Amino acid sequence: MVGMGLIIRSSAIHAAGCYTMAPIRKGARVVEYTGPRISKDEADEKYQNSPTTYLFGVGDGKMVIDGHGTAMFINHSCDPNCETEEMDGRVWIMAIRNIVTGEELTYDYYLYDGDEDEARCNCGSVSCRKSMYSPEEIRRRARAAKRAAGKKVVRGGSRRRAVKR
Repeated sequence: MVGMGLIIRSSAIHAAGCYTMAPIRKGARVVEYTGPRISKDEADEKYQNSPTTYLFGVGDGKMVIDGHGTAMFINHSCDPNCETEEMDGRVWIMAIRNIVTGEELTYDYYLYDGDEDEARCNCGSVSCRKSMYSPEEIRRRARAAKRAAGKKVVRGGSRRRAVKR
C-alpha cells in the first residue's frame, strides 16, 4: 500500500528515523525515494564538505537522487526490514518481511562510494558488519589498505618495505 502512515521521529540508529503507524505486509511498496536527480559529479561538488548526504545512486550510478522526502529518513541496518527496488527509473522502498506498527523502517545501504569516510554502522543487529558499506566495498578497502601498508621483504639480511604500485 503506497501512502501508508509514516512518521519521522528520533532513532536509536541515527538521529531521525522513519516509523510506520500501521502494519506493513511483506512485499508491499512502502514509499518512493524522491528528490531532484543530479549527476554524481554534481553531488560530489555540492556535498564536498558536508558530513551528511541523502544521495541514492540510480541506474549505472552516474546519476543520484538528492533525497527530499520521507524515504530519506530511513536508516541503514545490516538486518533490515526493507530493501530498495528500482522500477522504471523510480526507486521504491519495499517491505521484505511483515513490519509491525511502530517499527522503524530500515534497509541495507550497501554503500559503494565515500572517499575516506568509514561510514560506521550503528544498527545494533546481531549480524552487524560495523559498516554501511557493502561487503564487496569492505573487502576492496581492506585490500587497498593492505597494499598501502606494503609488504615486508628480506634482502641481504636487512628488512625493507616493498610497496606495490
